[in-house]
Amino acid sequence: MKYGSVCSGIEAAPLTPLSLYCQSLNELRARQAHMLKEVGDQWCTPDALWWGINARFGPFVLDLFADHHNARCEAYYTAEDNALAQNWSARLAELGGAAYANPPYSRAQQFEGQYITGMVHIMRHTMAMRELGGRYVYLIKAATSESWWPENADHIAFIRGRISFDLPDWFKPADEKQKPSGAFFAGAIAVFDKNWNGPAISYISREELEAMGEIFIHQIRRAALRIQGVAA
Repeated sequence: MKYGSVCSGIEAAPLTPLSLYCQSLNELRARQAHMLKEVGDQWCTPDALWWGINARFGPFVLDLFADHHNARCEAYYTAEDNALAQNWSARLAELGGAAYANPPYSRAQQFEGQYITGMVHIMRHTMAMRELGGRYVYLIKAATSESWWPENADHIAFIRGRISFDLPDWFKPADEKQKPSGAFFAGAIAVFDKNWNGPAISYISREELEAMGEIFIHQIRRAALRIQGVAA
């Protein structure tokens, strides 16, 4: 998940200071109706796509930009945690596995002297964590002209076919025009792992990723039904 749907100020202690970023997100989530233009960087990774990326580049055990409601992994960082102030490498050493990120694209903001958003700063911290060890897998826009584009990534897998992102679960459309099926972008998967032994660049179709994801989802559902049957 992205930081966009990250903050959980409702669950935070009353005296806990919140960044303006978190405050604005909490206010947005609390509204009774929303406009699509307000979603910003809060689009979410669809299940099948996430499981496909997990199957290809995981296993994922840490969600770098998430919230309490829609984190993809049991371990995750919220905006209040500020992932850019955390040692991801040490956390992965404890957990075993790789980290996943569907990063926020908000302009750079600071809180208490520490950056909490800004893709340039996110990529800089990612490279620092790469040097410490671990695998960090990003689902990003295929925006090669952007200043933050990770030319130093160990692997870039360009996704053939535009990818769809889902609306956050708190989104309440203000009218019928605010009900799209999703946001569609040209996408890529960036892998940061100094132990990567594969090619620097590859291509994979969206359909292939989604098909792999659907297989995993089917297996999970079958296992859940089997467990329920045993419990019954």
